[in-house]
Amino acid sequence: MSQSETPTAAQERRSGLRTLRKVWPYIWPQEAPSVRVRVVLAIAVLVAAKGIAVATPMLYKGAVDALAGEGVPVLALGAIGLTIAYGMARVMNTGFQQLRDAVFAPVTQRALRRLALSTFRHIHAMSMRYHMTRKTGGLSRIIERGVKGVEFLLRFLVLSIGPLILELSLVAVVLAWMFDFWYLVAVAVTVGLYAWFSFAVTEWRVRLRRDMNTQDTDANQKAIDSLLNYETVKYFGAEDREAERYDGAMKNYAAAALKTAYSLAALNFGQAVIITTGLVTVMVMAAAGVERGDLTVGDFVMVNAYMIQITGPLGFLGTVYREIRQSLVDMGEMFDLLEQAPDVEDRPDARELRVDKGEIRLQQVEFGYEPERQILKGVSLTVQGGQTVAIVGSTGSGKSTIGRLLFRFYDVTGGQLMIDGQDVRDVTQKSLHAAIGVVPQDTVLFNDTIRYNIAYGRYGASEAEIIQAARDAQIHDFIESLPAGYDTQVGERGLKLSGGEKQRVGIARTLLKDPPILLLDEATSALDTDTEQEIKTALARAGQGRTVITIAHRLSTIAEADRIVVLEQGEIAETGTHDALIGQGGRYAQLWHRQQSDLDRD
Repeated sequence: MSQSETPTAAQERRSGLRTLRKVWPYIWPQEAPSVRVRVVLAIAVLVAAKGIAVATPMLYKGAVDALAGEGVPVLALGAIGLTIAYGMARVMNTGFQQLRDAVFAPVTQRALRRLALSTFRHIHAMSMRYHMTRKTGGLSRIIERGVKGVEFLLRFLVLSIGPLILELSLVAVVLAWMFDFWYLVAVAVTVGLYAWFSFAVTEWRVRLRRDMNTQDTDANQKAIDSLLNYETVKYFGAEDREAERYDGAMKNYAAAALKTAYSLAALNFGQAVIITTGLVTVMVMAAAGVERGDLTVGDFVMVNAYMIQITGPLGFLGTVYREIRQSLVDMGEMFDLLEQAPDVEDRPDARELRVDKGEIRLQQVEFGYEPERQILKGVSLTVQGGQTVAIVGSTGSGKSTIGRLLFRFYDVTGGQLMIDGQDVRDVTQKSLHAAIGVVPQDTVLFNDTIRYNIAYGRYGASEAEIIQAARDAQIHDFIESLPAGYDTQVGERGLKLSGGEKQRVGIARTLLKDPPILLLDEATSALDTDTEQEIKTALARAGQGRTVITIAHRLSTIAEADRIVVLEQGEIAETGTHDALIGQGGRYAQLWHRQQSDLDRD
């Protein structure tokens, strides 16, 4: 990160406050009174625990004075009774702290679950453009660190920082009331110096932590990217190259991590010096009081107990503040993600899509993935309901882009795309997606069973319906020949299946979806000639009574389409039936004869 990109301290504070404001509704949800009751109860138990903690050293003082024959008896108990009371107070203090954690735990888990769900939903709501530019490994790392940061914040900010401030205040009041104002001054100066030093150094360490996070994300992304492309790495014998690339990223991470570790050592040493100086100062004041006869030995012991009692939490404060500050950085990245608005959103007045005929109309459609690179240039096309229309063209002509616009992965930059007269931008994405079944060129499967992947087409489908979809996709017999049948695991992204087998599973789940509109994007590209003919028959049956758009490179698969549209450089070059286009001797005829010649040579 360059100097110009480094956030200022003010920006950091604003970012931290923004994060806290966003987390607060998860801790104090307006829609869940029972959760708010738990928060109040946890705070009440916490106050009780701190009250006992502050009273405990007084019992210790009474026991010491009783043994030394000094001071005024506490609670009219002897040394043994006070010692027992001291032990009971310590047990009660621990018990209340554990009860506090138990009461608050459901609040934490509910908040984490809701926040994780919100993030998950938001990522799925983001447009294709976002997912095409993001790196999956880096994205998962941001979410992982963010959720862990929230967990830490909920556990320590609410149940540690607040209690610590309360305990420090009570101890300071007790010391000022029972001894002398200067004891309060000594404690206040110690706490103030400690807090100032901790916060100042931690702010510096936050910048180091951010750099470490950046390097960590980069290393993780390189690892995941390499593993996802395992086959490509093997094809090019690039294992050593990938290892060097990963090691380089880890080297940068290690350098950033070392800076963080060195700064932590300096912070811990500085904190120890301040705490020890404060402790010794107060103890010297108390020892001088005992020598003058103003204080008893029990007073000296009580002062020591109080100082140890507050220096322990002070050391904890340093750790908690560091972690909270670093958690805020991690959470800030996640909330930055949540604040990114999707490129494609439902309009406030969006209606459900109604599909009667299934007519698709493109009217002067223009689109480009980048402003300077136009893909579609005023394409006008009408697909009548129930028709099968094939779109062909050379690579980069824009044929697959039409499919993405129809499914509304992107919005057109000019013109209109309508289904039964309804602009796809005016209807809900959910209803639009439900009306269109897509068989993509590269079918990607979940790392689950074949049954799960086919059933993904329609939630709640019966076993008979799943099997029928598999039969229609000409894959049932193959599945039955497997030892585990429909329970066969397909592996990461379906790698345990061949390209043709994956494609047929993808066709089966789309057939199971049973949509009124079918979009076949090179749906038979991974199939051999015999299987392709079988699938063509199945797809022809599936397309009966539906509107079908077929995007194809292999022209033999679309010769029987009702109409063929030839795209060239984002414009319609010609349109007609197969026979008519062959007769015209234009671009389609050239492509057809070239592919037939290639087949003859094979």
